[in-house]
Amino acid sequence: MPAITVADPLRLPEVDRPAPSAVPRPVRSVTTAPSGHEGEGFPVRRAFAGVDPRDLDPFLHLDQMGEVEYAPGEPKGTPWHPHRGFETVTYMIDGEFAHRDSLGGGGLITNGDTQWMTAGSGILHIETPPEHLVVSGGLFHGLQLWVNLPRSDKLAAPRYQDIRGTAVALRRSPDGGALVRLIAGDLGSAQGPGSTYTPITVVHATVQPGAELTLPWRPDFNALAYVLSGAGSAGTERAPIRTGQLAVFGAGDALTVQAADRGDSRTPELDVFLLGGRPIREPIARYGPFVMNTKAEILTAFEDFQAGRFGQPVG
Repeated sequence: MPAITVADPLRLPEVDRPAPSAVPRPVRSVTTAPSGHEGEGFPVRRAFAGVDPRDLDPFLHLDQMGEVEYAPGEPKGTPWHPHRGFETVTYMIDGEFAHRDSLGGGGLITNGDTQWMTAGSGILHIETPPEHLVVSGGLFHGLQLWVNLPRSDKLAAPRYQDIRGTAVALRRSPDGGALVRLIAGDLGSAQGPGSTYTPITVVHATVQPGAELTLPWRPDFNALAYVLSGAGSAGTERAPIRTGQLAVFGAGDALTVQAADRGDSRTPELDVFLLGGRPIREPIARYGPFVMNTKAEILTAFEDFQAGRFGQPVG
């Protein structure tokens, strides 16, 4: 799992420590993501399946894409499709993925890069593996996160952010046993490069065997930990977690994950995707690629899409 790595984490700045009075967040639940398929048939794990939407707010959906080793001719993507009312965040860990949208945005992302698309008032986009990867095959592994937009921003102008992996804020745990990649939001005094409408924090952390990572976490945010690979535990009560599982934390202002003393030979570290955001707490009307506040707004979205008001496919 390359993403962005460093040869010597001890050369990085330390992540801020929680205040001495910080309250540890307890683990409220651990769920296992079921497997499915997306787009033209690439395999995914549905990380949020079975979780109360109130625990996820402002997040809507999280798919772990892969990890899969494609044979030549097998890599797949998605056809052109519309979105309105939220943001899609595609984080590429292994392999390559290309994005195009109806406003001319897009590009190729690879190890550690992020495509952040604000659908807002409406956009069409397509995600595909590049042609050379289709021909050769290869490893494919990433995440796609959907972030809700509040009512006031649902019809914001669409925009696209191409966040290179080299732009993420890198920190280490005090003992150097964990590498922290801050993609968006604040983590203590550190600031990630992603620009968000909804206040959130997005982190990819790699924790070495036997090491522990404790982070300051805003008390007005929820807190989620999804295990990309490896095994360990969450919270000071050490609730067991492993690949494909999501831990939902309760209230507090410090978040802790630990890696198992011994991982397997293929995934010795604990790789975990940490998410938090300030809940929007507004009604949600959701149908396919549209996320609005009312059913009437969903019908309007369909009408606008069918009338070509989201733009037209490019190329």
